Amino acid sequence: MFYWLIELSNTVPGFGIFRGALNVFRYITFRTGGAMVTGALFVFLFGPWIIDHLRLRQGKGQPIRTDGPASHLISKKGTPTMGGLMILSGLVVSTLLWANPLNPYVWIVLAVTLGFGFVGFYDDYLKVTKQSHSGFAGKLRLLIEAVIALVACYALVRLGRDVTSTSLAVPFLKDVVINFGWFFVIFGAFVIVGAGNAVNLTDGLDGLAIVPVMIAAASFGMISYLTGNAVFSDYLQIRYVAGTGELAVLCGAVLGAGLGFLWFNAPPASIFMGDTGSLALGGMLGATAVAVKHEIVLAVIGGLFVLEAVSVIVQVASFKLTGKRVFRMAPLHHHFEQKGWTEPQIVIRFWIISVMLALAGLSTLKLR
Repeated sequence: MFYWLIELSNTVPGFGIFRGALNVFRYITFRTGGAMVTGALFVFLFGPWIIDHLRLRQGKGQPIRTDGPASHLISKKGTPTMGGLMILSGLVVSTLLWANPLNPYVWIVLAVTLGFGFVGFYDDYLKVTKQSHSGFAGKLRLLIEAVIALVACYALVRLGRDVTSTSLAVPFLKDVVINFGWFFVIFGAFVIVGAGNAVNLTDGLDGLAIVPVMIAAASFGMISYLTGNAVFSDYLQIRYVAGTGELAVLCGAVLGAGLGFLWFNAPPASIFMGDTGSLALGGMLGATAVAVKHEIVLAVIGGLFVLEAVSVIVQVASFKLTGKRVFRMAPLHHHFEQKGWTEPQIVIRFWIISVMLALAGLSTLKLR
């Protein structure tokens, strides 16, 4: 909405006197900061009302898995879920206020975010109403996510309109580019679906998922800005993708809404993110990475999410093939719980790992 003020100053008589002051809205950096502040304030102001409303509606709150850590049956019982609605509300409001409404990349990534959020919301709804940790069928859920991701990737490829839109750049190697052709649509969809479910698996302790998501969003906000800037992308020898700089505003909105949510999700959590938030935010990170052509860098910056997902895959495969478990419990954070680490220890140490991985991922921008 604020972006239109610039157009008004140029076209509507009488607004010209404000042209100098309104010119600041042209800058992506300013609007990113505005989106961050707006997202945080929205969640701070409306968060308590949303929590009270969800607690009243859900009654017993999120059902706790009986096959998880025994301590969770006591410490987390009765806590409401679907806190992702707080994040998504702040994200959407601040994005609509501060982003350029004519930018197609913003709408594509926002559509993936909301689409995955709806899938997660329905899954949370079934869990709460049935008072069971099982939502709707996993295969059906993956199929819906895949359809959303495929449509988004097709739209992104069509936006590119050249061979680089279907290519995969390899970090550290500036001249190595793998052209997938139209198979890239499937590859990109795999990245988006994988990111969504990896974040979903990470969301198991108070504050564990939201901070790494914010760190990744901040990192990809910077990458989006650099990728969408012809001068900076040429200097760093990364692919220039016109228009993707606007995704920095959306990433700023995620960072702000995430900060607001962390206020209520800090241990002991007043509300859980639920699949509503984790799937949506993971899908948003995946879609942003595909849009800015930094899919492999996502695996580095979001390395914590990758480790959590791999721990589940390894655990299931090992048990089915050999009857033995590699970890005491999966995902990985539960393994450390079983080893005697306290919840704050796990959460803060995983945050530290996320920061280190983000720095490693950002270093690939120059080391080419």
